[in-house]
Amino acid sequence: QVQLVESGGGKVQTGGSLRLSCVASGRLFTIYSMGWYRQAPGKERELVARINLSGATDYLDSVKGRFTISRDSAKDTIFLQMNNLRPEDTGIYYCWHLAYGSENYWGQGTQVTISS
Repeated sequence: QVQLVESGGGKVQTGGSLRLSCVASGRLFTIYSMGWYRQAPGKERELVARINLSGATDYLDSVKGRFTISRDSAKDTIFLQMNNLRPEDTGIYYCWHLAYGSENYWGQGTQVTISS
């Protein structure tokens, strides 16, 4: 079992920045990919950014150049640095880890609200 806990959400003005953190615990040896999804009200979740064990990353087109995903393997933590935020970035952001066997693990979510 894997537990994920997000933090760092909040409310900022357009153009502001936030840094999200996700601490993982439990049986992590089968995890091979991790990242962040987000969900706006009435919409489906979309993958924002992901990172694998080698450090390779991928981003949603709309956040490229603005968001950066990173990880601290020693602390079982991943981060999402979000700059130049826009109202369209508003939503609940979920930490996500993928294990072998196609097992998806989710955090409880942290609210990100961009005004204007």
